[in-house]
Amino acid sequence: MATSAFANSLLSSSSSTSLSHGVMPSTNNALLPSRISVFASQKLIFSSHLKLKKKNMTNSTSRTTFCSLDSAKDPKEEQTPIELKYPAYPTVMDINQIRDILPHRFPFLLVDRVIEHNPGVSAVAIKNVTINDNFFPGHFPERPIMPGVLMVEAMAQVGGLVMLQPEVGGSRENFFFAGIDKVRFRKPVIAGDTLVMRMTLTKLQKRFGIAKMEGKAYVGGEVVCEGEFLMATGSA
Repeated sequence: MATSAFANSLLSSSSSTSLSHGVMPSTNNALLPSRISVFASQKLIFSSHLKLKKKNMTNSTSRTTFCSLDSAKDPKEEQTPIELKYPAYPTVMDINQIRDILPHRFPFLLVDRVIEHNPGVSAVAIKNVTINDNFFPGHFPERPIMPGVLMVEAMAQVGGLVMLQPEVGGSRENFFFAGIDKVRFRKPVIAGDTLVMRMTLTKLQKRFGIAKMEGKAYVGGEVVCEGEFLMATGSA
């Protein structure tokens, strides 16, 4: 009896000693390996999740950086005000030089500037169409549209700038608009438009004083009027 009592006291003391030192009792040590394996699995899953999250963050950062670089390719384009983006038409002949060649005057001078000129070959000129043009009050009061006949007249005046040159032999005293053919009006020209007109000499018969020209007028790069023109030199 004394021996068993001593054994029991020894077991209880060893158990209390183990607990005081943070060691689990021997009866629960059988569960320790399974708990460790579960903890290790959870740790592995967490570390994998963390790596995946870091990878996604890296990809997201790289994509954001790429977009920011993409948008920063042309910083001047974003910072340049619209009024400075588009250059003005060049001036080969101003209005005073045009008046020296053409006999037309207000309100029938319909060419404002020449932007390209090859004497006796071709010319490109512009007409700034404004609401102050004298034909708009009647054509039409509620919808200002430049009359087609005046577009044709403006193009014929550009043709005059081609032909009224010493190289061609024309003069302002004996140069006339003789005829038109195959004229088509593609789009209306309204107040605020810039009419760009190109006239090209296609045939010249000096003996008979006849010149044939092709003309096209543009607004914003689109053809609004085109046709064939016949010019004549000689006495009226």
